[in-house]
Amino acid sequence: MNEASLIELRGIAKTYGRGDAVFHALRGVDLRIDRGEFVAIMGPSGSGKSTLMNLLGCLDTPTAGSYLFNGIAIESLSKDQRSLIRRHALGFVFQGFNLLARTSALENVELPLLYRGVPARQRREMARDALASVGIPNKARNTPAELSGGQQQRVAIARAIVTGPATLFADEPTGNLDSKTTVEIMELLCKLNSDRGISIIMVTHEDDVAASAKRVVRVKDGLIASDERVGELKVIG
Repeated sequence: MNEASLIELRGIAKTYGRGDAVFHALRGVDLRIDRGEFVAIMGPSGSGKSTLMNLLGCLDTPTAGSYLFNGIAIESLSKDQRSLIRRHALGFVFQGFNLLARTSALENVELPLLYRGVPARQRREMARDALASVGIPNKARNTPAELSGGQQQRVAIARAIVTGPATLFADEPTGNLDSKTTVEIMELLCKLNSDRGISIIMVTHEDDVAASAKRVVRVKDGLIASDERVGELKVIG
């Protein structure tokens, strides 16, 4: 594995069902992502992009093939071991924000630290720093119902980065936002990538959102159809 590599997929396949009902979600995907990259994954419904995202995020395992994350063979790990990888190395942001409704922004951001057993005072300090880093230091006491959609997504991003993960997975992070707020959230993600060196892997169906990434991988029929970096396009097949 190359020292710069964060992720290497080799011949990754994922099938669901059996016999006549079998569905080949992924059909032998090869993909390498280096540390510090900002990659957008695109594709129509049923293309395999969500399955690919679940595998990359250690939420599922492949039917065949090899997935190396920081040199670790993920497919050989137990469910609990994959959970530890998610908890200590990855951050997740979702379209629906997934915030606890009756809990303040600060307490929402503290949750990953609580699971790690971080002392209360240190949790609050780290959560306040995370809220400041996403531009809403004055919203710590507000509940999600008292925040705009964009502010809620900022809280979700703060929660995702509060533990200092090297890699952030964003699943349609602007899907519930208007165009102005979408631009603001994408600028924030770009800043986290450029200033902190956080590797970002994002699923989106919007071309203007994907344009913020430095690389766009398009999935079709369970295969990589194209892999485009800034100024370079590679068509597969």
